[in-house]
Amino acid sequence: MRVTRGKSNARWFGALAAAALAAAWFGAPAGAAELSSQVSYLYSSVSIFPPSAKGMTVCYGFVCRRRYELAFSAGDRAALSRIMASGKASAAAERAAVQKAVVWLDRRLGPVLGTDKRIARADFRYFDDKHNFDCWDTTRNTTSLLLVMQEWGLFKYHSVGDPKYRGNVLVLQTPHNTAVLTERATGTQWVVDMWTRAYAQTPEVMPVDQWVKLD
Repeated sequence: MRVTRGKSNARWFGALAAAALAAAWFGAPAGAAELSSQVSYLYSSVSIFPPSAKGMTVCYGFVCRRRYELAFSAGDRAALSRIMASGKASAAAERAAVQKAVVWLDRRLGPVLGTDKRIARADFRYFDDKHNFDCWDTTRNTTSLLLVMQEWGLFKYHSVGDPKYRGNVLVLQTPHNTAVLTERATGTQWVVDMWTRAYAQTPEVMPVDQWVKLD
């Protein structure tokens, strides 16, 4: 496992070579045949592969300028399976379990990346990219975690949805992105948003219709 810093477009071929190595290591992307164009773009836009059942590329440093290849151990999978097992009673319980799983990932990565120092709503104005995620990073990382858990069969009531965007300059609403879960029985879309929370804090989970109205 290795931490790297993203390069410019002039080194696109180097990124492809690194991605090819990751593909050989991690295996086929999780649910690769089922990824929507919006989800696929999360990865192609920064020249990384989608996650697989074995691992994921973690983005940090703002717009994936820094990367870390996380290979899930047997202990990691067992821990996430236990967390998600606590949510089998209902869709609401499963969403609560997802919140715990995102906190687990945050704690898993924090001491390794230095993101245990991260703050809520970080962006370039804080001049501390090496310790933080922007909302593109958190959208990619959370979507990746959700795809991995979906591939492992840990969801009973939800599937991974397309990322959502908000931002209306006419009402001074700042741009923001988030990962999404879709409730299978109702079709309701729920955001899973860790960018608005600091290190190891519970991510926001709410209906997309409510989330898009916030700032």
